[in-house]
Amino acid sequence: MAHMLFMLICGTLLGLAAGFIMHRADFCLTAMFRDFFLFRSVFKLQILLLLVISSMFLFELARLAGLIRLYPFPLLVSPSLAAPLGGMLFGIGMVLAGGCVVGSLYKAGAGSVPSMVAIIGMIIGSALFAEIAPWWVSVNRAATLLTGKITLADALDISPSLLAGVVILAALPIFVTIHRREGWSRKVYAEGAMQPWLAALLLALIGLVSVIVIGMPLGITTSYAKAAALAESVVCPFHYESVRFFHTMPLQYTHPLTGIQLRGGPGRELDGVALVQFPLIFGIVAGSTLSAVRLGEFGIRWNAPPRQYVSALAGGVVMGLASRMAAGCNVWHLLGGLPIMALQSMLFLAGLIPGTWLGAKLLTRFVVR
Repeated sequence: MAHMLFMLICGTLLGLAAGFIMHRADFCLTAMFRDFFLFRSVFKLQILLLLVISSMFLFELARLAGLIRLYPFPLLVSPSLAAPLGGMLFGIGMVLAGGCVVGSLYKAGAGSVPSMVAIIGMIIGSALFAEIAPWWVSVNRAATLLTGKITLADALDISPSLLAGVVILAALPIFVTIHRREGWSRKVYAEGAMQPWLAALLLALIGLVSVIVIGMPLGITTSYAKAAALAESVVCPFHYESVRFFHTMPLQYTHPLTGIQLRGGPGRELDGVALVQFPLIFGIVAGSTLSAVRLGEFGIRWNAPPRQYVSALAGGVVMGLASRMAAGCNVWHLLGGLPIMALQSMLFLAGLIPGTWLGAKLLTRFVVR
């Protein structure tokens, strides 16, 4: 019981910190890609690069110091050529929804009703995936490459330190050029606003703490499937029992600090997934709410045109579906898998970029005309 309480407290505190920081910096991973295609602005992509490289440095340093005992992280899988499709759909969905799985949470915590609608859409999308899961598993299995290899270092059979060192050294001249030409800071007008570069570094630290104390990077999307499972078990229990996806147990690992066995999946049970992800979700929402209240900005904001609500719901549905197809969302892959150069995360990114472009086209054509 003490071990479970420890994980509940850690997850909640990590979520509180992440939600507070994201709200203060308006740190939206969706906008980082969307703004490039809409406005040809690379500033937010530079911030994302800073976050990924900082996480790469911290993860590898902690691994060498023996602080990371589970490497590669649990739930990361061998690469599949189907991953770019999941990434592409996710890119479309997050642009239409106006935020990703975490962005929608912190915006909802500050009072955004469209973001709340997007969250409902993600639950619906997760339920839809449950219906096609057996078919998608067979497709994914047929498209899997390099079985047993999780990271690029595994595939090349070289040291992760060597590969991380090469990437970090290659990024340093880019960072120096950014610093000299335009700098990392931008003028902010809102009281209490945080510079994005500082938010990126703090989120990299939060990711490191999560890997050390929880055993995994930040991730929450299986909880949306759990919400769908709970709803189905109440509304149509016989159908719920017949859906194989809800009875799988993809999460199975030994917690590095407490030694307890964590098992869980997308079903309605309060299992290891619930223990890891529910406190994080609560913390993100609460942290954002706390930030908004302290700034005097909290308020239920529902006055949006109907087409924006339709877009938020549709985008959420697509995101919920895509996050299951790609075995994770953008936060999981970009802030957890990419820093250790997980092959599945790299393929996810390869699909996310054109998906965001297509989502921006749909947004400007049908939503924001």
